[in-house]
Amino acid sequence: MESNNGIRKIQALGFPWTTRDPFLFCVYHADAYPESDGAFGPVSSLAGRKLGNDFDIKDGWRMYHGRTIPGFPVHPHRGFETVTVVRKGIVDHSDSLGGAGRYGHGDVQWMTAGKGIQHAEMFPLVNQSSPNPLELFQIWLNLPRKSKFVEPHYTMLWREQIPGLQVQRTKLLSGILRCSPGRAGKFHLPQREYTEPSIFLKGISLLLMTLLWNLGFW
Repeated sequence: MESNNGIRKIQALGFPWTTRDPFLFCVYHADAYPESDGAFGPVSSLAGRKLGNDFDIKDGWRMYHGRTIPGFPVHPHRGFETVTVVRKGIVDHSDSLGGAGRYGHGDVQWMTAGKGIQHAEMFPLVNQSSPNPLELFQIWLNLPRKSKFVEPHYTMLWREQIPGLQVQRTKLLSGILRCSPGRAGKFHLPQREYTEPSIFLKGISLLLMTLLWNLGFW
């Protein structure tokens, strides 16, 4: 469907969202996890769930590929980058390079899979006396051919260190934003080494942040 306002197509958001190159994958997670059982899993019964492949929202949450702890156990990536923005809850990351860490509550992870990496993304439930809501957004960015086989690595962007500029419902976390006359001035931040400027601009400043803002992330 086209209109004279520049909108070419309107469609319902699914799980995951439909994307076009350079976006390979785009997903929004919102799970109302209950209290923890003390071992990072839900205190609620797991009976009736398709453990190992639980993507049906039952009681407001999913286990995904996890069997005792929600999340995504070890799986491979290659040839693209992942950007994970966590608004609520916690993500535990570990990978085949020996890296490991915990982030959440506004932190961002930018991972370059490059020539190949295996990693796990688990959602530990740490609060035993209160619910453990999780809300995150993840997008996969296709790497240009020349960078498909770069060395894999990841960068943590901690909430307190992330600069931001809000301009008409768009919040830029990183990248380049050039405003039109009469608006705020120019805002520059370093670009990623392996991501071409066009992909960076489309992937972060225009799509990712606009979607997150419209969803009420900020």
